[in-house]
This record gives sequence, structure tokens and C-alpha cells, in this order.
Amino acid sequence: MTLLIVALVAAAGVVFWGMQKWEAAGPLQTPTRFTVASGASLASASAALEKQGVITNASIFRIGARYKKAATALKAGEYEIPPSASMEEVLGIIVSGKAVQYKVTVAEGLTSWEIVEILKANDLLTGEIEEIPVEGSLAPDTYFFGREENRNAVIRRMQAAQTRILDQAWEGRVSGLPLDTKLEALTLASIVEKETGVASERDIVAGVFINRLNRRMRLQSDPTIIYGITNGQGPLGRGIRRSEINKATPYNTYVIDRLPPGPIANPGRDAIQAVLNPAETAVIYFVADGTGGHAFAESLREHNQNVAAWRKIERARQSE
Repeated sequence: MTLLIVALVAAAGVVFWGMQKWEAAGPLQTPTRFTVASGASLASASAALEKQGVITNASIFRIGARYKKAATALKAGEYEIPPSASMEEVLGIIVSGKAVQYKVTVAEGLTSWEIVEILKANDLLTGEIEEIPVEGSLAPDTYFFGREENRNAVIRRMQAAQTRILDQAWEGRVSGLPLDTKLEALTLASIVEKETGVASERDIVAGVFINRLNRRMRLQSDPTIIYGITNGQGPLGRGIRRSEINKATPYNTYVIDRLPPGPIANPGRDAIQAVLNPAETAVIYFVADGTGGHAFAESLREHNQNVAAWRKIERARQSE
């Protein structure tokens, strides 16, 4: 009986000691990041935590995790562990799923090839991208991701976002547009996106192209010529040659009627909205005005005057 009592007292002491260790402030002096690898077991994670100096005793950590029924609840990801975090607090952090988030920003008007290159260059992402996504299918935005997230998963999120944006805009489109399908809307939006970087001009530029389609005029958009030459794989890096303006390609809107077979870039939400809710305008021409924007005209005569003014600006810049 005496031995039993001694054993019980000793066991109680061990439990009390373990609880103190479990709840006590941890050894970390400064914030640190700890990564739970995908598929990591409680044993491997606890050993890594002890080795990295986040906790003092891997065995107590494992026992505590099992007692909390969290032995199989670890979430893969990179976590921020604050100074002096107890083992109980550390467990709560690595089962929360609230991993450290990084971000990648995709600007409006980039091609799918250019977006893939951005994702490939990001060392925090993993996985090989097997094929270039369909042009226009990726929504420009800032995307947050955890360390070692798969690049294809980020692409799927971009595609899902673009689908939602296009579906919503299509439902709210004005009547009478010369656009029969969502693909045509997306294609024209990509042209608008490449034609102007001035937000206030998007609906006017869209209105110009809608007017041209209604009048069965060719769109005559320079970015479509460039896409026909580069296939979206980076900038042209030079001016467009006269021979290229006259050369027939599926994308050259100086030669083909109506729209190209598909988008020439990935347009943002505002460009899509502009195409499906364009400005009501009589304008059918526009040209750069030297300020980053455009000069718009309703007649060819006025347009030619604007072009002459732009050529004068170009010559002055070249001489400088």
C-alpha cells in the first residue's frame, strides 16, 4: 500500500510538472517562423519545434496535443510564433491554419504568358505550370498565398475570379451591344485594356470600339497587331512596321473585320465593365495626345488634326 501511495504521488508530481511545462512561457526570445510540412506527423513536427528552440520538450508537446485531441489536426503552412509562446499556445497556432501569407500582384493587361513568368519567378511557390492558361481567363488582382502553395492552385483561383467577374458583368450589360458572347466581350475588353491605362478613358475607348462595330468599321487597334506578332510572349520592343500593319494575321484588326478570335491580354474588372456598359458617345477615332491619354474625334477631319498634333509631339521628343 505504501509503495502504491508513493507511486501515485510520484505520478501526480510528474503530471503536475508536465502541466506546468505545457502552460509555461516558452524559450523564444524573438518572433520566429515555423513551417509545418505537408503531411507532417505530430512526432516530426514536435521534434522540429524542439530543435528550432520553439519548445523545450517534444514529448510533453506530443502528450499535450493528444490530450487536446489535436494529434492529427496539424495544418501545413508557415506560422509566426511570438516570443515566450507556451507549448499550449504553439499548438493552437499550428492547428489554426492561419499561416503566414505572401502576395503576388498581377497588373491589368498582362498576357497569360507574362503572368506565368511572374509565378515561375516566385520562389515561395511550388509546382510546374504545365501549359499557358487560355488568354483572358486570369483576373488581374493581388493574390495571397502560403509558402509552398502550388502555382497551379493560384492560377485556378485567378481563373475562378475572372469567371465570376465576367458572369456578373454580362448579366448587367446594357442592351443593344454588338457582342453576341461572353468571349467577344472579354476579347474587346482586352483590347480596351491595352489601348489605355487611364481609368477615366476606359468607357470612352469602349464606346469608340462599340461604335465602330455597329458601323461595321475595322477596329484598327495597334495592340492587336503586336499580339499577332509576339503571341503575347513579352513586348514587341520597337515600333510597328508598315509591312506589319498591312500583314494579315488572325489578330490584326487593321486587316480583319470585327474582333480577333480571342483576347490579347487579361483585362481587369473595370475594362470588362466598360465594354458591357460603354459611354454613349459619337466618337469613332482616338489617338495619343502626348500626356498619357488620348484625343478623341467624331470626324475623320478632326482625327487627322489630332494625329498631326501627335506626330509633332513625337518629332519634338525624338529631337530632344
